[in-house]
Amino acid sequence: MIVTLQRGYRVNKVFVDTSAFYALADESDRNHRRAKDVYGGLNNVSLVTSDYVLLECWFLIGSHLGREKAIRFWDALRMGIVDTVSVTARDLDYAREIIDRFSDQDFSLVDASSFAVMEREGVKTAFTFDSHFRIYRFGKDKRRHFDVIPQ
Repeated sequence: MIVTLQRGYRVNKVFVDTSAFYALADESDRNHRRAKDVYGGLNNVSLVTSDYVLLECWFLIGSHLGREKAIRFWDALRMGIVDTVSVTARDLDYAREIIDRFSDQDFSLVDASSFAVMEREGVKTAFTFDSHFRIYRFGKDKRRHFDVIPQ
């Protein structure tokens, strides 16, 4: 199955951000129900994330929900629910350029490195509740944007 977005085109690869993982893990999170609904509709779609997102999730889940939940999250990733891509030195250089170019925004290192990884991997859709993914622009004319689910 390929996910069809509201604009009518289909995607087969989706980047999963920290905010989506956390919403899935925390039943008290305000986005938990929406995250479960989106995740349930992503059957047979390739999910990708970065090692930086993994580290950020480990910290957040462990800090807020406990070590055992953090370990279950990590084990789920290791079982292949998502492909984990390593952030490279080149991605970090590009992330720094992104932070300079968007100096009026408070993009974190994880945000900027996620944008760099998404561009490198050709992933144009993000599963996230982080508004920064809606703000970032890329491409030759810096007008392209990521599609964000949920919308």
